[in-house]
Amino acid sequence: MGAEAITRRRGGTQGRHHERGSAPIVQRRPVVRGIPDYEYFTEEGLERIHQASMTILEEVGIDFRDVVALEAWRKAGAKVVGERVHIDRGLLMEILAKAPSEFVQRARNPERSVTVGGRNTIFVPTYGSPFVRDLDNKRRYGTLEDLQNFVKLAYMAPNVHHSGGVICEPVDVPVPKRHLDIVYSHIKYSDKPYMGIVTAPERAEDCVTMARILFGDDFIDAGNTVMTSIVNCNSPMVWDESMLSALRVYARANQAVLVTPFIMAGAMAPASAAGAIAQLNAEALAGIAYGQLERPGSPMVYGSFVTTVSMQSGAPMMGTAEPAMMIYACCQLARRYKLPVRTGGMLNGSKIADAQAAYESVQTMIPTLMAGTNFVMHTAGWLEAGLSAGYAKFMMDADQLASLQIFAEGPDLSNEALALEAVREVGPGGHYLGCAHTQRNFKTAFYTSTIADNNSFEQWEAEGAKDANQRAAERARKLLAQYEAPPLDPAIDEALLDFIARKKAGLPDAVR
Repeated sequence: MGAEAITRRRGGTQGRHHERGSAPIVQRRPVVRGIPDYEYFTEEGLERIHQASMTILEEVGIDFRDVVALEAWRKAGAKVVGERVHIDRGLLMEILAKAPSEFVQRARNPERSVTVGGRNTIFVPTYGSPFVRDLDNKRRYGTLEDLQNFVKLAYMAPNVHHSGGVICEPVDVPVPKRHLDIVYSHIKYSDKPYMGIVTAPERAEDCVTMARILFGDDFIDAGNTVMTSIVNCNSPMVWDESMLSALRVYARANQAVLVTPFIMAGAMAPASAAGAIAQLNAEALAGIAYGQLERPGSPMVYGSFVTTVSMQSGAPMMGTAEPAMMIYACCQLARRYKLPVRTGGMLNGSKIADAQAAYESVQTMIPTLMAGTNFVMHTAGWLEAGLSAGYAKFMMDADQLASLQIFAEGPDLSNEALALEAVREVGPGGHYLGCAHTQRNFKTAFYTSTIADNNSFEQWEAEGAKDANQRAAERARKLLAQYEAPPLDPAIDEALLDFIARKKAGLPDAVR
């Protein structure tokens, strides 16, 4: 091929890249799954896990290291011995029945509100990473600017349906003040739903106060849910005062909680998929039930974070067969109890956005979708078993979410999609490139990645021989340069900033 032909072809390709990259961002509603939920376990198998969990709750018990929670369980009729709570299965099922099977989390832009539960699947960014892998592919501690950048990218990502929470830890902000800047960043730089903070009850109270400023007292007092937060069980089988007190704050305010045991099978749970799930199930149900004791009908999500542990090194392993089994089990169990469910994400143990990261991420996301997960955290940016949030990985993941959403919503079987008109027009031996159906649909017929390179080797080389990580970082830079904040009532903004300033004035610049 001559140089002129290569140049001409490259110009067309660059033009198409520019057109895709400059197209207006059209936000997608959360996935409404049009595919069936895959039942990995038989009814008999699921029943065995359920019965094992009930045995754990009745005979072994769960530690509730919180005096308020212990008193609530005594009043409810559970057997309390010291800090150990033994919950009868009949009592447990009676309490769990009060939890809603789905709920709406309101966003400050009503068009961005999401329904959690049912056939809905919501994609949420990564959470909790102390490090970032930045736009220059360097690993360093996260900052408030990084957190705000990730919030902006999540806001601009069409298939990220939720702003998330601590996408990365802003370690340049003192811990006692950090929650204020995190929540304000989500409110200011996005109009999608967001998460509250759970590191201390007073910080959860501050999050509720900020929500009241944003949405109004009447709106919150009417029972509207505007935050979803996450509390983790200290597996094995301990709910501590810090998590329980945060859960209590949110439950009493009718704000949603992802009640999530953090399971690393082989270390914090038995070294088997079935045993780990039986324990996780007991832990999650005990936490959800406690939330119902505090406020019957308060929205709770059956949460799970499941990995296995290398029996050689002790390191967490993701994207393997056993975590996939556990994801399927959690979703089946949650449906049995009529609870919304959180599992999965783009989980991987890789240090960089390489082949391992890609394989492990997709091998977690496919069962996540097929199992019927409602609330999917860690769908964009996760690296290094959660220790790092990567800019380029965020963009690669967001790109994949668009394709996964198309798959999960199910096939189009309309007359236009069946395209018999085109088959008649072209007939045997022809081609479809110029027919009327193709001309109508060529721009939207198939998902086209904004990150992947599907050109010839010569074009790829002429355009800089960039790998996916470089192309993704470029995409992130471009979006951040284009970012425009969604409108926020200046009076509300002023009230939020005043509250934050007054709170910070009374808080120490501590590291814990």
